[in-house]
Amino acid sequence: MSGGVKRVVVFGPESTGKTTLARSLAGQIGEPWAEEFVREFWEVKAGKITAEDLGTIALGQMASEDRAAERAQQVVICDTDLLTCVLWNDLLFPGKCPEWVRAEAEARVRATDLFLFCDTDLAWAEDPQRCFPDEAGRAMVRRVWREAMVGRGRPWVEVAGEGVEREALAREALARLR
Repeated sequence: MSGGVKRVVVFGPESTGKTTLARSLAGQIGEPWAEEFVREFWEVKAGKITAEDLGTIALGQMASEDRAAERAQQVVICDTDLLTCVLWNDLLFPGKCPEWVRAEAEARVRATDLFLFCDTDLAWAEDPQRCFPDEAGRAMVRRVWREAMVGRGRPWVEVAGEGVEREALAREALARLR
């Protein structure tokens, strides 16, 4: 990761508008954004991801973040992060997350200047890569992601609401960071 560049992670469970928000914020401030690697990987693997792929996914996510950080002048916006990979690993492949992935995720969390936690208050958007469309599932993943924030003591802001409202909360938090 590039020294001196502020790192902002758009964080949260599935179907919470992370990609839309990351792309928009990066465009507004004229800085790069790191795309979520697993989306492309899932397509390449025709949706057949196994526990043996977890290290490859982690390396791809790290590379996406690092490439964007190298291009950044002041801020890099990450559409998800390695901690999210760990949380998904634990949900979908219990006990299979490589320890080096956990260690690297924690190092990157410590290097993150701000997390924008996207709440689950948006309508569910169907996507074959998503797992928890029902109310109970969404509540569970929200709790898991929120506890990940609270338990790590890093700066974070919850962004909720529709479109303009959600984006305004994120922009305000970003402005305080810069």
